[in-house]
Amino acid sequence: MTRIAILSSGTGYHLTRLIEAFAAQGAEARPLPIPRLIGSTSSGPILSSKGESLVDFDAVVVRVIPLGSLEQIIFRMDALHLLERLGVPIFNPPRAIERTVDKFWTSSLLEEEGLPTPRTVAAESFQDAMEAFAKLGGNVVVKPLFGSGGRGIFRLNDEEMAYRAFRTMEMHRWIYYLQEFIPRGLHDVRAFVIGERIVACCKRSAFDWRRNVARGAMVRPFQLSEAQQELVLHTCSALQVEYAGVDLIEDAEGKTWILEANSIPGWVGLQESTSIDIAAEIAGHVLARARGSRRTLAAG
Repeated sequence: MTRIAILSSGTGYHLTRLIEAFAAQGAEARPLPIPRLIGSTSSGPILSSKGESLVDFDAVVVRVIPLGSLEQIIFRMDALHLLERLGVPIFNPPRAIERTVDKFWTSSLLEEEGLPTPRTVAAESFQDAMEAFAKLGGNVVVKPLFGSGGRGIFRLNDEEMAYRAFRTMEMHRWIYYLQEFIPRGLHDVRAFVIGERIVACCKRSAFDWRRNVARGAMVRPFQLSEAQQELVLHTCSALQVEYAGVDLIEDAEGKTWILEANSIPGWVGLQESTSIDIAAEIAGHVLARARGSRRTLAAG
């Protein structure tokens, strides 16, 4: 039987659905906590969690990278890179996670690919942040460099408020990550990509400019135009992700912008808007890649 490890932290909807989806397709999925990772170069398993050797699994699905200290985050990513070097398929691959969890890296890659993404400035100093605020038109969205679910995001369109907010951020030694605010309608769009397919798409509506389902946005089905589909697939290709949630908006003139992509995406809200079983689609993709990889190794 194909064995899949799901690196997680705690329990929840996504973990439960993935375990069920793998079981329905004849595979065993084992949830293993990331905070219990142990690496060894001398004795015992090279990499394990709760006594289970991760090298013995056919594939590993990364469901979450929990918040932690810099050393904890580095160790967890080191562990994923080690597994990849040992030939264990990982979803998403560690480099893809790094590209997308770091918002500035994501923005830079999208810009390099010529994809329409808001003008962005990342800086360390208060003075540079104030200059960037003015450069971006005095109307910006401030985001944590690392984060998801709309947490820690706020909008500034007043110089005095920007001064106060940036002074507070300076005290905490946070990075200033600023994006120009692009006026949009009452909804944005989330597209869910697996492999090279857009498997589902929804629009998220709210009176607040933040349209995250975690913040109470309403979800409805949505059909992307051909041009939007190309933008979404180009985004995933540029970031080299196996699967992702890609967020888009349309401005007042109808132009589509790519806001960001999440390589450890949730799909609770999206599932409400589609009859497609998202967890089953992810499981099918992982199993196809894992079994193909195992055949390749056996042949070698």
